[in-house]
Amino acid sequence: MARLPNFLPKYFRRTKGILMRRGTRPEDAEDLIQDAFIKMQQYCAKGGEVHQPEGFLVRTALRLAANAHRDAHADLYVDKKVDELTLLIDTNPTPDEVFAADECLMRMRTALDGVNARSREVFFMHRFDGLTQPDIALRFGISVSAVEKHIAIALAALAEASLRE
Repeated sequence: MARLPNFLPKYFRRTKGILMRRGTRPEDAEDLIQDAFIKMQQYCAKGGEVHQPEGFLVRTALRLAANAHRDAHADLYVDKKVDELTLLIDTNPTPDEVFAADECLMRMRTALDGVNARSREVFFMHRFDGLTQPDIALRFGISVSAVEKHIAIALAALAEASLRE
């Protein structure tokens, strides 16, 4: 039976320690290291030259450990594109979120019902229709400053309603 060179047991212990620190069980670490030794032997048999045997063994054992971990958890991976997986996710709001949004909307509606009709209409045109203040001023035949005041009145009513929560 052929004897291992003197440096190999030292490499074996160091590599095992590295693998175990990364969460590999001792018996699995030994198997991985043996596989790494075999890979190094095959590499050398094909004419490859290993200048740093310890580095070669450690890197090979770590790659083998990563592959073994991946293979052991293959059920966690899917071969589908992310776009296809979105069908699995329910993006609809939960009943609690719907209820909270409805309550918030009712508070906003009540707050805006408390301001004059012109301020409410100007606010909606600016926020929901996306009209600029000069465009709104032109439509109503009022100054931009008056539009700003109407928007400020509506925002103040909403802020006050928000503080009352």
